[in-house]
Amino acid sequence: MEHLSTRELPRLSWIDTLYSNFNYNTDGYEGDTAEDRKSQDGSETMPFIDESPTMSPHLCARGQDGEAVSPTPPEGLLPGGDMEKGLEMKKLVLSGFLASEEIYINQLEALLLPMKPLKATATTSKPVLTMEQIDTIFFMIQDIFEVHKEFYDALFPNIQQWDEKVTVGHLFQKLASQLGVYKAFVDNYKVAVETAEKCSQANIQFQKISENLKVKGPKESKDCTTTATMEALLYKPIDRVTRSTLVLHDLLKHTPKDHPDFPLLQDALRISQNFLSSINEEIDPRRTAVTTPKGEARQLVKDGFLVEVSEGTRKLRHVFLFTDLLLCAKMKKTAVGRHQQYECKWYIPLADLSFQTLDDTDSLPHVQTLSEHEIEEMKIKISTIKSEIQKEKKAQKGQSRNVDRLRKKMNEQESCLLIHSPTIPFRIPNKHGKSYLFLLSSDYERSEWRESIQKLMKKDLQACVLSSVELQVLTGSCFKLRTVHNIPVTSTKDDEESPGLYGFLHVIVHKAMGLKESANMYCTLEVDSFGYFVSKAKTRVFRDTTEPTWNEEFEIELEGSQCLRILCYEKCYDKSKINKDDNEIVDKIMGKGQVQLDPQTVQSKNWHMDVIEMNGIKVEFSMKFTSRDLSLKRTPSKKQSGVFGVKISVVTKRERSKVPYIVRQCIEEVEKRGIDEVGIYRISGVATDIQALKAAFDANTKDILMMLSDMDINAIAGTLKLYFRELPEPLLTDRLYPAFMEGIALSDPAAKENCMMHLLRSLPDPNLITFLSLLEHLKRVAEKEPVNKMSLHNLATVFGPTLLRPSESESSKAHITLASDIWSHDVMAQVQVLLYYLQHPPISFAELKKNTLYFSTDV
Repeated sequence: MEHLSTRELPRLSWIDTLYSNFNYNTDGYEGDTAEDRKSQDGSETMPFIDESPTMSPHLCARGQDGEAVSPTPPEGLLPGGDMEKGLEMKKLVLSGFLASEEIYINQLEALLLPMKPLKATATTSKPVLTMEQIDTIFFMIQDIFEVHKEFYDALFPNIQQWDEKVTVGHLFQKLASQLGVYKAFVDNYKVAVETAEKCSQANIQFQKISENLKVKGPKESKDCTTTATMEALLYKPIDRVTRSTLVLHDLLKHTPKDHPDFPLLQDALRISQNFLSSINEEIDPRRTAVTTPKGEARQLVKDGFLVEVSEGTRKLRHVFLFTDLLLCAKMKKTAVGRHQQYECKWYIPLADLSFQTLDDTDSLPHVQTLSEHEIEEMKIKISTIKSEIQKEKKAQKGQSRNVDRLRKKMNEQESCLLIHSPTIPFRIPNKHGKSYLFLLSSDYERSEWRESIQKLMKKDLQACVLSSVELQVLTGSCFKLRTVHNIPVTSTKDDEESPGLYGFLHVIVHKAMGLKESANMYCTLEVDSFGYFVSKAKTRVFRDTTEPTWNEEFEIELEGSQCLRILCYEKCYDKSKINKDDNEIVDKIMGKGQVQLDPQTVQSKNWHMDVIEMNGIKVEFSMKFTSRDLSLKRTPSKKQSGVFGVKISVVTKRERSKVPYIVRQCIEEVEKRGIDEVGIYRISGVATDIQALKAAFDANTKDILMMLSDMDINAIAGTLKLYFRELPEPLLTDRLYPAFMEGIALSDPAAKENCMMHLLRSLPDPNLITFLSLLEHLKRVAEKEPVNKMSLHNLATVFGPTLLRPSESESSKAHITLASDIWSHDVMAQVQVLLYYLQHPPISFAELKKNTLYFSTDV
């Protein structure tokens, strides 16, 4: 990227990248591509415009760091005077917004460019389009262009001559008052896109024009023009209409209340929000809610919510297991005040089922899936809404309208999460016809359903065929007889219920007793999170024994967890026994059990020993819990030697290296033989192995390389995480922590880019080079996501708090009523900071240092 003149508007490499990819999004408020805007049934839907502000995490003042190696960033980005800090952040927001405004103007200009020649040919004997078609496709584009060009030309000089007296509120107030031009555009948008598409199909000349529109690049950019489709450009105004509210939220956040701009910006925000509300009444995509059911006539044995794969899509069903048949139902839509009822989707007599082996015979069909990143985004939204509900309850004192609205919003998110999170296939095989497929969140649940069905199948069952009346009566009784009334998510819990544990659960799996014959046995550990269970740890396989003794310790991160499950498996070494649904060898479940995580029992400082009995097998284990605050508390090492707990600058200076030896070796070993490991960095390594590696690195043992090559790869990954966690201050430093929190909270992407890149440049060199090395490593790990199941978001969740958690957190001293608040605020923001850099194009140390500032920061 070229060095940028401080006299010109900042040009960002990030914006250039967006330009080349032509996927101009607002972080958290994405402009969907044409494909993304298709609904599940394939029809095109209008986008929902979100007018809510982004959450700004609570920031705490931090003490200054004494390290002399760190360059000093602008005062406004460090704890200091509120006025200076606010004005500096305000300038960042405005500069970024102005840069993106220029891009938007260039996009509108590119859209208008073919309009004049098309109009000229419309009156000839061989028109490309009729005048009516031209007016429909380009409706209101010229008006929108003029509004934004006038705004840009007025704002630009203010940024060039920036000081504390500059006012811009009147410009935003005027822009907000002109948003009405978008109303007509939105009303016409769908017709415009359909007309453009039909014209492209009918006229090859127009097709070439609409697929190759040239968009000017920003001034001083290397690439002068980029190519975009007409469909993509027509969507830009829809995407852009939210930008005014986003930037206004950010500007108000960083404008002192006594500044002349404050009331003007407030008024502009009010106008913008009122306008967006009126638009949303017309284009809100209708969202369907999910409810629950049960059964009778026969005896109901088991019921619950399962996700069925039907015609390649996921459907939430309520499944009822009776003594002689399995019934799959969904809740019927009923008018307000009417009694809720179920609709039977299908039923199958148990006599027609065929569970001959544990292997499923058919391959898994293509199923719609969300990425891990999207799943994690849902979790973050749920945590944020839950926190907002608690704040509303305290503030409103009985007024529940906002609380009800938030609960509804949370229920939508949690229902969506429940549908899209399960991945473990459970097939219902039919001897005589169509088989059915469900997806479950854990092997534990699959085993429960399969065992319940197979137990009933051992009885002398007769095939049954229900008449339409009998089926109607049976389905009608489900609502009355159901045992599971609510989908298993937090929005259905009472306020008094425990929010679960947030922190780290240390578990030692000691041994198993009661096996009647020798087996190759191992255990897996699952904990619940957001309504479903996730596998967190796995012991070694203890071969050919009746009393496997592991004594392996694991550290498991909890996110509102209330239950620990242990499953015992017999390892199958027969490669011919493959489960075709998930392409993995089928290991036989020998037993399973669970224990509730009682906060009073678990939170003591001492280990709590327990035993789970399962199918005659007893598994002995111990556990203790450490809250997130205590587990991530940084304690400097008292010794000068070693690497753990020692400042990274001291270690690199001693080693005469740019990146600590421990970091380089662990990364190298993981990339050599762990990059394909399922759950690498998420699955816990054995604690004793990690401690052995820690001691070896601290003592600089000669045979460390031999130890690394022999050690379980999860232990090596755990050692790297432990090293960063035990640094006396976080890798991204205490001093810059508040600025990172403010930067990631910015809504405008250009301002965020400016801020986040500048903060990286402000890190001491050893911290920055180590961070960039780790960043590239984690990206390489995520490239193998189809194999190792570790997305960028998964890795950000694992490493974010470790790299950012401050040494002394003022927030930890404050009273926190909800344990989940810790996750919802600080931790969520820490994850987002790391995710931002992981999703960013490659960041070069040399480029960062060369471009010391994108623009002058003198206030």
